[in-house]
Amino acid sequence: MSTENTVTAGKTPVTVIGLGNMGSALAATLLENGHPTTVWNRSAAKAKPLVDRGARLAATPEEAVAASPLILVCVLDHDALHTVLDPVAESLAGSLAESLAGSLAGSLAGSLAGKALVNVTSGSPEQADEAAAWAAPLGLGYLDGAIMTTPPGVGNPEMMFLYSGSAEVFEEHRAALAVLGDPLYLGREPGRASLYDVALLGLMWSTFTGWLHGTALVGADATKAADFTPVAIRWMTHAVAGFLATYAPQVDAGHYPGDDATVDVQIATVGHLIHAAADRGIDNALPELLKATMERASAAGHGSDSYASVIEVLRGQRQDDGTRV
Repeated sequence: MSTENTVTAGKTPVTVIGLGNMGSALAATLLENGHPTTVWNRSAAKAKPLVDRGARLAATPEEAVAASPLILVCVLDHDALHTVLDPVAESLAGSLAESLAGSLAGSLAGSLAGKALVNVTSGSPEQADEAAAWAAPLGLGYLDGAIMTTPPGVGNPEMMFLYSGSAEVFEEHRAALAVLGDPLYLGREPGRASLYDVALLGLMWSTFTGWLHGTALVGADATKAADFTPVAIRWMTHAVAGFLATYAPQVDAGHYPGDDATVDVQIATVGHLIHAAADRGIDNALPELLKATMERASAAGHGSDSYASVIEVLRGQRQDDGTRV
């Protein structure tokens, strides 16, 4: 075994299943921080760089699961997750099919129960709930995770890793998870991390697209993206972030005092954006969508409220039982 990465006494052994770009980054970071690391991938060749750095290559998923108390799974999707792990559970049960129930439970306890499964495979909140339900009868503590960075950001303490599910698993393995990035626990509902993940990605894509539209607009008058972007970042950091902090309690209270800028004022202002972009041949699908949403809010009686009131049209209508339609 290579001594490039020195195993540190007291560090939790970890298994990483799935060695795509992200899984490989997770395993490499664990190795760099002294964790005994076992890896498995359907294509074993992907494990070689990690083995050269000190990782142990498991021959089978069963061997990988048996190797460590903490198992990180980072595969393509939840179908791939079950393709890998379902046979592990079935083989353990099948090999003991003729045993007494007590013996079977004890054997499963020795191989699966008490282990922690941290699933950072991308998926929906509902799939996270299903995975937690699958893990429970096997005795696996389940924690769902969302990695809020790309592979080069793994190991950066400023990058967020979101977790939800077993609080006990999170607390027991917080130190190991912290070497990957800042671990934020969102609660016991397994799907919460996935829900935050898609919500934050929606925010990211909306922000990217708004920035690109603005960049195209000023670029039509020969302004370079590199010149516009520092101004945009300052605006987002010092002004827009402040608006979010102001609007969050309004949203929670359902009360939207229009003491900064009302929805009707914003409708008039977005018209200037649409006019300037049209004059420069810039696609206006995004600002037209924003304007239409603001107009719906105004028509619903929120014209004199703050922009936060737009959430009322985004939420949809409530049924008598309080759910949305």
